[in-house]
Amino acid sequence: MTTIPARVFIVHMTPNLGSKLFAMAKKIGMMGQGYVWIVTDSMANLFNSLNFNVWESMEGVIGVRTYIPRTKKLDDFRVRWKRKFISDNPTLVDMNLSIFGIWAYDATIALAMAIEKVGIGNTKFGNNESNTSSNYYIPNFEKFGIAQNGEKLSEALSKTSFNGLSGDFNVVDGKLQASVFEIINVIGNGEKMIGFWTPNNGLARNLDTHDMMNNSTYSSSKDDLGSIIWPGDVYSIPKGWEIPTIGKKLRIGVPVKKGDNYIGFLRVTYDNSTNKTDAIGFSIDIFKAVVDVLPYALPYEFFEFAKPNGEMAGNYNDLIAQIYYGKYDAVVGDVTITANRSNYVDFTMPYTESGVSMVVSTKDSRKKNPWAFLKPLTWGLWVTSACSFVFIGFVVWVLEHRVNNNFRGPPSHQIGTSLWFSFSTMVYAHRENVVSNLGRFVVVVWLFVVLILVQSYTASLTSLLTVEQLRPTITDVNQLLKNKMNVGYIKGSFVYGILKNLGFPDSQLITYESPEECHELFQKGSVNGGIDAAFFEVAYVKHFLGTYSCSKYVMVEPRYKTGGLGFAFPKGSPLVADISRAILNVTQGGKMRTIENAWFKEPTCLLSNSEISSNNNLGLESFWGLFLIAGIASLLALLIFVVTFLYQHKHILLNNDTSIWQRVCILVRIFDQRDLDCHTFKKSETKIESSNTHHNDDLGAVEASPGTHCPPSPSSQTESNDDFSFSPNTEMDVLQITNNQEIAPVNNCEINNQAT
Repeated sequence: MTTIPARVFIVHMTPNLGSKLFAMAKKIGMMGQGYVWIVTDSMANLFNSLNFNVWESMEGVIGVRTYIPRTKKLDDFRVRWKRKFISDNPTLVDMNLSIFGIWAYDATIALAMAIEKVGIGNTKFGNNESNTSSNYYIPNFEKFGIAQNGEKLSEALSKTSFNGLSGDFNVVDGKLQASVFEIINVIGNGEKMIGFWTPNNGLARNLDTHDMMNNSTYSSSKDDLGSIIWPGDVYSIPKGWEIPTIGKKLRIGVPVKKGDNYIGFLRVTYDNSTNKTDAIGFSIDIFKAVVDVLPYALPYEFFEFAKPNGEMAGNYNDLIAQIYYGKYDAVVGDVTITANRSNYVDFTMPYTESGVSMVVSTKDSRKKNPWAFLKPLTWGLWVTSACSFVFIGFVVWVLEHRVNNNFRGPPSHQIGTSLWFSFSTMVYAHRENVVSNLGRFVVVVWLFVVLILVQSYTASLTSLLTVEQLRPTITDVNQLLKNKMNVGYIKGSFVYGILKNLGFPDSQLITYESPEECHELFQKGSVNGGIDAAFFEVAYVKHFLGTYSCSKYVMVEPRYKTGGLGFAFPKGSPLVADISRAILNVTQGGKMRTIENAWFKEPTCLLSNSEISSNNNLGLESFWGLFLIAGIASLLALLIFVVTFLYQHKHILLNNDTSIWQRVCILVRIFDQRDLDCHTFKKSETKIESSNTHHNDDLGAVEASPGTHCPPSPSSQTESNDDFSFSPNTEMDVLQITNNQEIAPVNNCEINNQAT
């Protein structure tokens, strides 16, 4: 019995035979922790007839029996029965009324009630003549008679119901129906009631009639029962199933890895002195951690799947087949869960990521050329930036032309100055002063845009020239097939089937047995008999990239889905569910990270895309908001300037004596003149006059030479002269006035020096 895994037993025996069973179970240790014993009413109904030794051997047993309510009527009947029984049987002692006696009493009452219903008028019995031709004779039996009203009596008995000593008496199909069952727990030399069961409500802690009628929910939860003491004097619920502690250990097969290859996952060693196999590695540590989490002991022993010469005795499919053939009870190692293998064994939940991916070597895509400084920005951003510089120069020229001598002069000078000012803001080398408030507003916004743009360009260019731009040499499986390049896979792996399904011929498939060998094949390349790509499980990819620098290799898409790595057990093994739950506990906690850190280096660039480093080019999509802000600010300043200018010269626009073209030309010519009302020119004029007055004592009064003062602008003169009116030759008059009053150009530097 101890060699079987089951730990739950249901006993349906008479008290005499059951007593012997429990005495033997206690003797061989089957009444300890981990066992569950349940007895039916055939024995539970007669617990009061058991002696002390039997009670002691049944500690923790659960019994189910018909519930007999404790009523005053029942207690009175027990007293009367016991007094009568002792009177009739003075030599018998310690006799208690069992439930069978109570049922017999209620059955007698029911029969009497049925007879009363049928009536006693016809109580005759007919002859029950036996077969005279029979050669057999039954001694000590008289001929039985048949009641003539037997059918009516049976029908009346089946319809009889009343509340008797045992509770509600009701017969259905000739059987007495028990509406309530009592669940008891054997403790010491007595019993403890832990709950009830009814057909309508299921389990219940207390049998309250009112609560039972109002509760329509059927309960099967252990929380609705009282506390149970299980065999072994424990309160924790037994598992009910265990690997036998007396019997053979689990025979666990493990794959053999050549030498120290892939020691991170698994390495098998054999001790000749002890004749035992041991294994270490990532997969083994995961399995041991899972076994430690199980609530029961799981003895096991490792067996290497190897030939006499130490090599693996087949591939992984052959190893899995050993479970199917009964050689191993389980397989532990870096075994991939596949659909084909699951037809022969049951797998636990995977303990690693799933999928097969391709690993290829990388190359530095940086191009050493003299035009590398153009690459940080896209052509769209370059063009937009150049147009913005020209536009900002134009806006500043419009806003400063009438009030700033720095933006006046010959057309070529004005154009050069405007462009120079705009482009020099890129390196903050502009020296022209901006005197108008609108111009300052535009320049401040533009300098913010330039600051962001220049800093971003500098950072991108630095990254482009200093950081390696690593790209995979191969980005598509079809490229391997088209160019007939060699690919590699781990020897004995199921990946071979995936590669064959992709269309690779055997001539392009090369096996390897270690990361070092794979690296050497990559160094050779297909031309020299090596490989240009390798296919790994994702778990192996982490190990490979952790062993070698990510500047050499990278994982690329696509990823082919698999079940991941798991442990294999025979079909229908109850261990699968328990170990799967234990795997969840291990992988979701900190234990998994500890095991990974112990065996693997963490790869720093495990990416699934086709490039290691992203494109460093900056596009317009990253800066259009800045250009939008600068454009709105510039257009707003232009709009304010134009509205103000037109408002100051509205009398010209409202003059209907001239054509629209003439008025436009006049406004253009006025715009081209200095705004002598501007404080900058007034300040310069005041300083010039003060300087001339200072020199009059030595030089005498002389007539100011042209250009030593700023006469009123035509617009100013027009606005102050109420009698001024335009004749049909207004344009010529304005031109004449302008020619007569135009002062000679003053050297900008001279005026600035005088102002200073």
